[in-house]
Amino acid sequence: MASKPPSTRFLLAHPAHFFACGCGSGLTPWAPGTFGTLFAWASFILFRPYFSDGQLLFLFAAAYLAGIWFIDVAGRALGDPDHGSIVWDEIVPFWLVLLMTPAGWLWQLTAFVLFRFFDITKPQPARYFDEHVKNGFGVMADDLIAAGYTLLMLALLKIVVA
Repeated sequence: MASKPPSTRFLLAHPAHFFACGCGSGLTPWAPGTFGTLFAWASFILFRPYFSDGQLLFLFAAAYLAGIWFIDVAGRALGDPDHGSIVWDEIVPFWLVLLMTPAGWLWQLTAFVLFRFFDITKPQPARYFDEHVKNGFGVMADDLIAAGYTLLMLALLKIVVA
């Protein structure tokens, strides 16, 4: 059963809550992970033109590491280390996927669908982290693994269609 989203007051009570909940994108009562991933896609389109690939990799690494703390803080406050409204773990790995996805909206849409599939189904070792590592590290790790599966499938798909 889906957990009830926290209030806007919770979102604004602490910077870690704001980021962990995807700047508000995780507050939707329906499919917050999907909304968080959509937020990642939209925000990537906005900031991508202003940074080089190297700068983005550095920023994504920093956002990933900060996300471990954001999620720990918000998860403790919510009483659930992987509360549904916590979507930073979808956002940062999907940014990485988009950075490495071939150009074009169809490739990005395919990346979105694959990432959501792997995030929901949690193939090993993502399932291990989801079930056994109940902290910010584990929450971030399972989505990074989903991103890895997504990138692998995109690479294979690119070979097939090329």
